[in-house]
Amino acid sequence: MQTDELSMESTLVAELRAAVTGVVLVPGDAAYDAARTVYFTAADFRPDVIVRAADAEDVARVVTLAREAGAGLSVRNGGHSLAAHGVRDGGIVLDVRGLSSIAIDAAGRRARAGAGLTAGEYTAAVGAHGLATGFGDAPSVGIGGITLAGGVGFLHRRHGMTIDQLIGAEVVTADGTIVRADAASHPDLFWAIRGGGGNFGVVTQLEFALQPVERVLGGMMILPATPERLVELLEQAYAAPDDLSLIVAVMPAPPMPFIPADAHGTMIMMIHLVHADIAAGERFVAQLRALATPLLDAVRPMRYPEIYHSEGDPPHPAAVALHTRFIDSLDVDAAATLFDRLRTGTAPMRVAQFRPLGGALARVSSDATAFAHRNRHFIANVGAMYQQPEQRAEHALWAAAAAAELEQSVPGAYVGFLDGSGASRIREAYPDATWDRLVRIKQQYDPTNLFDGNHNIAPDA
Repeated sequence: MQTDELSMESTLVAELRAAVTGVVLVPGDAAYDAARTVYFTAADFRPDVIVRAADAEDVARVVTLAREAGAGLSVRNGGHSLAAHGVRDGGIVLDVRGLSSIAIDAAGRRARAGAGLTAGEYTAAVGAHGLATGFGDAPSVGIGGITLAGGVGFLHRRHGMTIDQLIGAEVVTADGTIVRADAASHPDLFWAIRGGGGNFGVVTQLEFALQPVERVLGGMMILPATPERLVELLEQAYAAPDDLSLIVAVMPAPPMPFIPADAHGTMIMMIHLVHADIAAGERFVAQLRALATPLLDAVRPMRYPEIYHSEGDPPHPAAVALHTRFIDSLDVDAAATLFDRLRTGTAPMRVAQFRPLGGALARVSSDATAFAHRNRHFIANVGAMYQQPEQRAEHALWAAAAAAELEQSVPGAYVGFLDGSGASRIREAYPDATWDRLVRIKQQYDPTNLFDGNHNIAPDA
């Protein structure tokens, strides 16, 4: 590194320390390595400086200094990005996890929450009032990141996606201005952040509608899998009333203690579900039990926040190569070919995950938000979970080839599950009209592409 580069970095760090009330970390600081570690721990990036913002004003100061210095900037929330967008080599990481306040208006059914809260923290806080906003299936995901992607989880068929519950947001734009984005103020920005990712600013606070969700039927069930059972389950789930949302993962059974030893290595369906009508849910679960004798049956009536603490979660991988796409159907032949791919992959864990859509999600106009795939039936993900970073190329090729078995005539991808495998995949996340509008809004709010640490929509695209 040249002397003038060292001087510039030292000056920037000094300016950051003088400007913010939060914590500034550089290589060599005791907390630096922990602060640069994200959910998929194989991501080994070393930023020049990490700023743990204390408030929106800190965020604005960091954004301004990064722009003036021409420094690369990444925003870290829960750190679940499959592409590890919450960290980078060199530049600045702006960590917003300290923005964790929440104000709940139970009577008005609204909550204002700092973008640094996790889905589990938010759900527990509002759940104490018998209320909920739907996020994803992981309690440790940051609410800022999942909201910017769209938000598909356990309530999307009953109450819509996370973005469908978003009333407004506080956003720091590329010029360092703190704005309120909602239907009346900066409406284009409000439209763009609902599915357009972190391309348009740093979200510091979110205001959500709250829905009455007290007790549900929920939890995990594991069944022996066959192609026929998978197809039948997906057809039943998509045709079910809106009260049901579920996720089904198909995989060779890992050697986990909650799975009987004689089933290890056999094909299983790991079903994670929420049914808002307990009596109707019991009838649906009875249909599942009729498909095959469960290897694990942890479905029970529960308070909704308990869904984030259910039995039967698979092990946490250091890295995952994942290929995501939308599909509208699955036939037995395609499922059988997919099963063969899952059996013969070389990664320690191979999984195909299906998320039935429809319901309230599909009743929102496709042009109402930057997430535009409202009419698709399923999100299908094929992933290889592994430990050694040098194995990525091999497993990424496998995941893409296995997902190709599901390919249908209409392309599409959910931006929240993209893994950084290329610009063409980002383009698949947005239909033409949506993409063109996003580019125009990017040109307005971030003309120099300061916010490029994401699935990037460049202003000159």
